[in-house]
Parts: sequence; structure tokens; C-alpha cells
Amino acid sequence: MIAEAGLAALWLAAAFALVQLALGWGAARSAPQSAQPELVEGPSTSSGRADQGLMAALRRVALVQGLLAMAAFALLIALFVNSDMSVLLVATNSHSAKPLMYKIAGAWGNHEGSMLLWVTVLAMAGAGVALFERRLAARTLAATLGAQAFIGLGFYAFLAFASNPFARLNPAASDGQGLNPLLQDPGLAFHPPTLYFGYVGLSIAFSFAVGALLMRDVGPAFARAMRPWVLAAWIFLTIGITAGSYWAYYELGWGGWWFWDPVENASLMPWLAATALLHSVTVLATRDGLRAWTLMLALVAFAMSMIGTFLVRSGILVSVHAFAVDPTRGTFILALLGIYIGGALALFGARVGTITQGSTFRLVSREGALVLNNLLLTVILGLVFIGTLYPLVAQAMGVQLSIGAPFFDKTIAPIALVLVLATAAGPLLNWRRDVLNTLAGKLVWPVGIAGLAFALLFMMSTGAPVVPLIGIAFAVFLGVASVLPLVRRKLRRTPLHIWGMVIAHLGVAVSIAGMGADSAFKTERLTAIAVGQNTTVGPFRIELAEVRPAIGPNWSAVEARLKVTSEGGAPFELFPQQRFFSAPPTNTSEAAITTMPGGQLYTVLGAGDGANAEGGARWQLRLWWKPFVTLIWLGGGLIALGGLLALIGRVRRERRAADEEAYA
Repeated sequence: MIAEAGLAALWLAAAFALVQLALGWGAARSAPQSAQPELVEGPSTSSGRADQGLMAALRRVALVQGLLAMAAFALLIALFVNSDMSVLLVATNSHSAKPLMYKIAGAWGNHEGSMLLWVTVLAMAGAGVALFERRLAARTLAATLGAQAFIGLGFYAFLAFASNPFARLNPAASDGQGLNPLLQDPGLAFHPPTLYFGYVGLSIAFSFAVGALLMRDVGPAFARAMRPWVLAAWIFLTIGITAGSYWAYYELGWGGWWFWDPVENASLMPWLAATALLHSVTVLATRDGLRAWTLMLALVAFAMSMIGTFLVRSGILVSVHAFAVDPTRGTFILALLGIYIGGALALFGARVGTITQGSTFRLVSREGALVLNNLLLTVILGLVFIGTLYPLVAQAMGVQLSIGAPFFDKTIAPIALVLVLATAAGPLLNWRRDVLNTLAGKLVWPVGIAGLAFALLFMMSTGAPVVPLIGIAFAVFLGVASVLPLVRRKLRRTPLHIWGMVIAHLGVAVSIAGMGADSAFKTERLTAIAVGQNTTVGPFRIELAEVRPAIGPNWSAVEARLKVTSEGGAPFELFPQQRFFSAPPTNTSEAAITTMPGGQLYTVLGAGDGANAEGGARWQLRLWWKPFVTLIWLGGGLIALGGLLALIGRVRRERRAADEEAYA
């Protein structure tokens, strides 16, 4: 009965989404454009009470919809935990012998479950707006919740008619086919949910923009209401992408942290758009500028999320990240993409003429730097978009081609370096207008320290490529410039959102430094040695001490014991494995990695040329020494931390302002 209860909860959530859409439409038409949604005044007392009643009902319905979607998802998890093999999704994506963590995470490690997670986050986001949003005008809030319900209806229909996660299997399977071994990792429990909170969280920005366009309510108050939701989605996206990068890095055994895989790009594109939106909405909220541009970015950011969903689930991509599903489902999502994004862009085109210009500013100003930041991010987004989709278009026309890392590295790297300059300069400029000479004076120290760092790196790293060294120098420049806004401030009295900006920009510098160090200084060794022999990589001598069998909860393995020594360092051992999973039958490479202050030693065991390690059989080893590579993910964590501090600071500041206004 759990499956039937889950399906019933899903249908009820869809029904409440329909009611929410109707109430949103009615409340948007009837409520005056009041500054406070809870203080609606109509032409008469009875009319005012009716408007308030509609808004109250709208909020309650949105909350109930969110609770029903959460209940449906919780019931799906219960089916996986109980290993109910009479449910088709459980039978094809789980196994009774799976550890409990992978049974739970397996609920979203497949197409139908991940789409239910998508809808659940979508409904929870709408419920959050209904529960907490008190700054939007009544009609705009009603239109926003109505738009969110309209998005939800399409995805409820997709689940109900094309991807039912609660479909029964008759007769029930004796046991399940098992979860993809590449997904049997703690990363599955963390990476997809955080990424989805970011992906789907951008739907709130989309709904805010649609509501503002419908009600012609675009201004600083609207931007201040939307900014925390954008910031929260951006934080989750940052965490999800960072975690996913590290998961792929250690799980796939390729030794790289980013491969420009089309599905990786599908997560990067919304992040780029959300980063541009975050800076743009700050200009609108603070200085009443970039009104139309902010709305356009809100639509584009969610469009990128929808495109990512289509790419992963359409079956047109061959990727370790993609779900292998039939093209019919991809066509359904493509239709939703056309309806939502096409309709929103048509609305933008019809209403953009009614959006007033807002405040103006000089080119040399903080607003000007943020505009440059936006343009550069948009150009990078366009390049990633073209590089990802052009091969698919060419394939549809009968031409086979591949666009990989060389294209992205050569086209994006120069623009990214200019973006670093804009990121460093922006916080040092005044609002409205500034003088270039003043900015140049502030950048003397960052330029000088970065130049010195480049000279030292160039002299000390013989044979290293120059471009990564330039990248490290730019990272030093940005790192020094990012802390300058704290100079001459009383640090204890510095607003939390300023700390957030500084830490986030510093995180960007740290990540760039890690990327440059990995490209410039890593060493790789591919060798085949027998037990008792040794090889070297970087400063380490590695001996293949033993090759032995190993048994896990639901796998067997061949495991190497590597003795690692280095001059002046204590010896240690690493244990890379070749694992075999029987459900489903799959071989995987499990890298063994050790992290130290100077970087990571990364080891992968390959195949042997004999039945076992006796008699001189040799085993393939792939070894990397990666100096300071961990800075990449440390920087990602700092970026997310900076966003979190900025979010807390903004929410506290606006709450304090609201309290002061209430008591005035």
C-alpha cells in the first residue's frame, strides 16, 4: 500500500498545484498593488477581507502542496529501504543486499526518482515563498505563486503520464537488478540533492520575474525580495558542482577534476547564469539599475536548468552522468521547455517596453564593473552552450564531430582572466561614479604582489607551461584585491554581507590557484610492475608490496598494497582496488588517494598480465602527484561559505529594517 499512498500523494499535490494556480490568478486580479501583502486594502471592508482571504488561502494551498510532494518522496524512499520488489523502480535500481545508505540514495539515483526529487524541491520552494515572503506586493506575490504552480503542473503531468515512480511490477521480482556501481558512493547521498536545490531553486527567480512582468512591478523592493532566494539557489549550486567535481575525480579514476562533459556543462551553465543574476539583482536592489537585464537573467538561469534536465534525460547524450531513457520522455521535457521558457520570453518581449530605465551610472563605477562582470559571464555561458549543443545539432544533420577540452580551454581561459580583473576591481569602486586613477592607486599592491609571484614561479619551475603560471599570478592578484575592502574598516562592525563578498571572491582566487597548480606542476606515471618492484612519481618512491583479494558488502575486489616513501617523510601505504559488482555485473576502479599539505598522491590499479601475482605477473599502475590540487575544492567551499554569510547578513539586515519600520 505504500506505493499506492505515494501515488495518491503525488496526484493530490498536482490537484493542489492546480488550485494554487487558480487562486494565484484570482488574487493577482483582485488584490491592489499594496506594498505589504498582508495589509491589503480594498475599496470596501468586505472587498478587503475577500482579498486577504484569497491570499491566505493561496499561501495555505502552496504549503499543503509542498507537504504532499514531500510525503510522496518520503514514501518512495520507504519503498527502497524496504526493498519492495513489487515496485518496478525498486526492482530495476536496487537490491536487497545493498547497504542502507545506498538504498536510500538509490531513490534518487535513477530517472523517475530524481524527477520526483525535482518536483519535491519545486513544491518546497513554492511553499517556502508562501510561508516566509512578506516583502512583495500582494498581486506580485500572488502572480509569483501562480507561476510556480504552473511550472509544477507540467512536471506532475510528466511524472503521472511518462515517468511514474510508483508503477507496480507483476509478478514481483525475486530481487532487484542493483544500483549502478559508479553511484554506490557517499557522493550520491550529497551531490544530487544539493545540485537539485540549486537547479530547481532557480525556478523561484523565474517565477518572481514572471510575476513582476505580469504585474509590472519591477523595482528595488522586488529585487530585495528575490535576492535571498537567488542567493540560496546559487549556494546550493556551488556546493553541488564542487561536490560533484570531487566525486568524479576520485570515483572515475581518470585523475582529472573537470572533463567538459556535456552533463557537467549542463550544471555549469545555470551556475554561470545565476552568478550573473546575483550581481545584477544586487544592482537593482541597491541602486535601482539594470531592471530589464535582471529579469532576462532570471528567465535565462531557469532556462539553463531546464536545458540541463532535457540533456540528461533525453537520451541524446552519451555520458557517465546521463540517465539512459527513451526519447519520448525527452520530447515531453522539450515541450515543457518550449512552453515555460518560450512563454516567459514572449511575455518579456511584450512587457519590456513598460519597464522604466531605472537609475543611471557612469561607466567607471561599481555598477559598471558589475555590468562588465555580467557581460563576461554571459559570453562564457554562450561559449559553453555552443560547445555543448553544437555537436548535437551537427549530429542531427548527419555530421559527426566532438568538441572537447581544447576548445573550452582556449576560448574561455582568456575571457576568464579578464573576468578576474573585473571581479577584483568591482568592490574597490564607488557606486554611481569613480575615477580610474583612484582605482589604479588601489590596485598597486595586488599588481605588484602578483607580478612578484609570477617572476618567482617562472624562475623556480623550469619547464612548466607559462599559461598556468599566468593563471596562478591572476589568482594571487584577485586574492590580494579581494581583501582590500576590509582595509581601514573596523572588522567587528563590518557587515556580514561584506565578509561574504570578500570570502567568496577569495574562494575564486583559491580555486584558480589550484587549477593553475594542477596544470603546471602535476606529474603522471603509467607503468606495469611486478610484486616487489618499485617506481617513482614526483617526490615519491612506490613499491608494489602485495596484490590480494578483498571482499566488501556487495562486491569483491583485487587490491594492491602500495608502500610509499619519500625523502624526509614518514612511509605510508595505499590500497587501490579493481572491484567487481554482481548486481548489476560491473567492474570499477577504486582510486586510492592520500592528501597532504602539499597536494595529493593519486593511485589507480589496472589489469594484470597473468592470472595472479605469482610467477612474475605484472600489474598496471597509474600514478599522479598533484601539487596543491585540493585548493580547487577548498576554493569552492569558500565561495559557498561566502554566499552563506552574505545570505545571513542580508536577511538579518532586511529583518532589522522591517522591524524598525514597524515600530516607527
